Amino acid sequence: MPLAGIRAVSTLPRVQATAELAAYWDRVEAETAARRELATFLIGYLSGGKDTAMRDAQGTLAVRCGMQSDIGLHRQDNEDSAYAGARLLAVADGMGGHAGGEVASAAVIEALRPLDTEVPAGELLNALDHAVRRASSALRDIVLQDPSLLGMGTTLTALLWSGSQLGLVHIGDSRAYLVRDGEVFQITHDHTLVQSLLDEGKITAGEVASHPQRSLLLRALGAGHFEPDLQLHEARLGDRYLLCSDGLHQVADAESMARVLLTITDPDQAAKDLIALAIDGGGPDNITCIVADVVTPADVVTPADVVTPEAAAPDPA
Repeated sequence: MPLAGIRAVSTLPRVQATAELAAYWDRVEAETAARRELATFLIGYLSGGKDTAMRDAQGTLAVRCGMQSDIGLHRQDNEDSAYAGARLLAVADGMGGHAGGEVASAAVIEALRPLDTEVPAGELLNALDHAVRRASSALRDIVLQDPSLLGMGTTLTALLWSGSQLGLVHIGDSRAYLVRDGEVFQITHDHTLVQSLLDEGKITAGEVASHPQRSLLLRALGAGHFEPDLQLHEARLGDRYLLCSDGLHQVADAESMARVLLTITDPDQAAKDLIALAIDGGGPDNITCIVADVVTPADVVTPADVVTPEAAAPDPA
């Protein structure tokens, strides 16, 4: 106990002093237990070992995914990249001339791929944060090697599972949605100028789609401010998640997207139908979707799959 606390307790009546000392010791024990648990997580994570405290929770839930990407109707290249594995889902939408967008999105997905393994539930957000910072460093190194790529950047929205715990990292205007109990919820917040204007009440929701700067990002990896949003969620059996680039949600209306997510049971077909919505709406941008259903491990889980700009580009005729 600090000296000031000892002096204060020493002036109290015996019964009250006893109660104060007991309360102080309870706080010490609680703080020690919390630090011990955190140290166990860190030691296990940094040593590459499994976290025994979370081992029973590992594998209680799994994901069955469908992933699709399309170049759209007006772009020469696909600057989107994506990854869908047993524990990691990620969508990145690159930007920048001289193929910079393709390079940026692919590099960020590559930096996240090592997370598709058993990460302790207590370390999900730390692991995602560290991976994003590694990705940002990798983008800086690429620009140093090739200055023509200066100005390239990418959005990123990724989900990482451990048992029933779900870590979410997000930066930019790609999005994540949750389908639960017959409702569809957007669980990310766009880092765009129009979203900030909407939040401040300076424009209405109806003015967003026609705003001349609706595509201007306030945050992106590799370009200016890159601090990501990090969230922890509890996944439930029967949940469905959608990760998508803005090529979908800027064209397809929310009602049409919800109808597909709520009525098409096969995740791969749902992803295809969402791509079709964007194409029917004119397909002005690249479109990438991952639809992931939360299932039991006994169900078939889609093997890890990667979409890079090169893989998503159409074969030349």
